Amino acid sequence: MKDPRVEKLANLLVDYSVKLKPRDIVAINGEAIAAPLIREVYRAALRRGAFVICDIALDSVSEIFYAEANKEQLQWLSPFALYKVRKIDASIGIWADENTKGLSNVDPKRLALASAARKPISKLFMDRAAAGTLRWCGTQWPCHASAQDAEMSLEEYEDFVFGAGHLDASNPIRVWQQISQRQQALADFLNRRRQIRIVAEDTDITFSIKGHKWINCDGRYNFPDGEVFTGPVEDSVEGHIKFSFPAVHGGREVDGIRLTFEKGRVVKAEASKGQDFLRAMIAMDKGSCYLGEAAFGTNYNVKRYTKNTLFDEKIGGTIHLALGAGYPETGNKNRSGLHWDMVCDLRNGGEIYADGELIQKNGRFLNKKFPQP
Repeated sequence: MKDPRVEKLANLLVDYSVKLKPRDIVAINGEAIAAPLIREVYRAALRRGAFVICDIALDSVSEIFYAEANKEQLQWLSPFALYKVRKIDASIGIWADENTKGLSNVDPKRLALASAARKPISKLFMDRAAAGTLRWCGTQWPCHASAQDAEMSLEEYEDFVFGAGHLDASNPIRVWQQISQRQQALADFLNRRRQIRIVAEDTDITFSIKGHKWINCDGRYNFPDGEVFTGPVEDSVEGHIKFSFPAVHGGREVDGIRLTFEKGRVVKAEASKGQDFLRAMIAMDKGSCYLGEAAFGTNYNVKRYTKNTLFDEKIGGTIHLALGAGYPETGNKNRSGLHWDMVCDLRNGGEIYADGELIQKNGRFLNKKFPQP
C-alpha cells in the first residue's frame, strides 16, 4: 500500500518547489534505494508536460571510485555533466544512502582532489540558480541508513521526515506559503541591517552583511526547508565559534569543532574528533577557509539532531555557517570546491544581535511576525 505522503511530496516538488511547466527539461537524480519517490516525481513531471532526464545511481559506486581511481581520474571533469547543467531548466535531487559511512576511510586528500575538479560544475549550477535560469530542489528519502544515524526506527524516521515537511497537512503547499510569509518578514528586516553578532557558549562572532542579500528558503531550494540565509562579506568575519553538533562531510564525522576567524579567514581550527580531516578540508583551496554562507534555522518542526545536514541546519533556534563556496545571489563572491555546513544551537542561552539590537534569545525571535515555535 502506498504511503499517501509520498505522492503529496512528489506533487509539492514539481508544482511548488521547481514549478514545472510544459516543455521544461528537468533532471531527476537519486539513489536506487529512493525508487518509490523517484517513480512518483517522474510520473508527476511527465503529467506536467516536462521533458525528463532520470539518473539513478548505486550507492556503492562512489566507494569504488575513491578506492580505485588514479589521480587523473579523480581530477577528471565530465563534459557531459557540465553540458547537462547548462541545458536543464530544473533539477530535483532525491538523497538516500544504503551506508552513510561508506566514504569514512577515504583519504581526505582524494576527496579534496575530486571536489576541486568539480568546482566548475558547482559554480555553473550556482550562477544559473542565482540568475533565475535554473530552478532546483533537493529532498531526503527516508531510508534505513539515515534512520540508524538518527537513532530511530524506519517508521519513526518516516514520520520525522514527512512531519518536517508538513506533509500530514491536507494542503502542504498552503502551509509552506504561510511559512514563506513569516520568513520573508525576517529576510526583509535583515536586508536593512549591516552587521550580525552571535553569542553563545564559547562563541562570540561578528560579520558584516552590508550590501548582501538574505534569501528566504521556503521549500524551493531544499525540502523540507526552513531557513533564511546570506553570504557574509568575505573579509569581515571576526571571533570564534564552537559548533554544537558533529558536522558530517563526505561521510566523515567531525565533532567538537571550534573555529577562530580573523579578517574573514579561519586562523585556528580544532576538533575533538576528525581534526586532521577538518584541517585538510579547510586547506582544500583558496576559498575553503572563508565563509560562504550564514543562516538562521527556522523550522520548529525539526527539534533534534539527526546527523543529516538537510534537517540539522533547519532546526528552529539554531544558526549554521558554511565554509567554502557562497551563493552568488547573496552577493558573496567566495569560490571553492567545498561547501560544508556546521550548526550552532542557540536554544539554551544563545543570542543574535543585528546592528546591536537583540533579535533572538534562547532560539526564539523576539518579533512575533518572524517564524515562531
